[in-house]
Amino acid sequence: MSATPRQKQFDMNRSRANNLDSSRSGSANNKNTTDSTKNVVSPQHNQRKLQASMERLQVQQVNTSRRAAGSNWMAAAGGGAAAAAGSENQDAKATESAPLSKSARMRMKKKAHRNRILAMDCEMVGVGHNTRDDMLARVSIVNRMGHVLLDKYVKPRKEVTDYRTSVSGIRPQDIANGEDFAAVQNEVMKLIHGRILVGHGLRNDLAVLGIRHPFHDIRDTSHYKPLCKLISNTHTPSLKRLTKAVLGQEIQTGEHNSVEDARAAMGIYNRVAVDWEKYLEKKRHQQQHY
Repeated sequence: MSATPRQKQFDMNRSRANNLDSSRSGSANNKNTTDSTKNVVSPQHNQRKLQASMERLQVQQVNTSRRAAGSNWMAAAGGGAAAAAGSENQDAKATESAPLSKSARMRMKKKAHRNRILAMDCEMVGVGHNTRDDMLARVSIVNRMGHVLLDKYVKPRKEVTDYRTSVSGIRPQDIANGEDFAAVQNEVMKLIHGRILVGHGLRNDLAVLGIRHPFHDIRDTSHYKPLCKLISNTHTPSLKRLTKAVLGQEIQTGEHNSVEDARAAMGIYNRVAVDWEKYLEKKRHQQQHY
């Protein structure tokens, strides 16, 4: 073969080889481009994936606490304020419906027992031309433990002719700024309603208050016959004498105090309560059979 044909053949072979290399390089480039395209994830795809994950996990907005946020809790809660309020209401209902513990039930039972029996005493002043008529000046009520539940001075409704200070302990300034009689009367009625009432000479106290109380719920230390027989040979003993004999305490050494007298009457009842209630039960039983 001459030089010219040989040169043409060489050029043709080189051109074919170049074309083949170019083809292979293009294929490789296309493959890399495709692979890189596959590896690139669009933002929309990521957002859809995140949303799907949140739906699966049921992610909710954070419940903003009113206590933690203070006075701006509505602004802090934003759109979730209603949800937060609903959650708080559900928690409150759950707390209310939750059963009380044994200790809590015992405390409530003891409190109810302490207030089931009350003692009352009144101080009076004299009115009228002969000063013998009584008018309420002070009323005190204590529970079985001696805790004061009510202690009120009462504004006079008539002209006071005798304050009886040496006995009642009442002075003009005590009742001048006292409370209205009707308000005190109503408060006493509500407090003693349905409860056992203890006192000494309760008939006089109830009369000056202008109220009534069921006879079977009254425990008058001046009318408990076994005690009267023991202390004063069936005569009506004074509260001072009863307190000294039963409790060993001195009261009414000077001016009287309605709180002190109410506590004394309750102390006497507490000391003989078991025998007193048995005595009343026996009397009721006898009356039913005669």
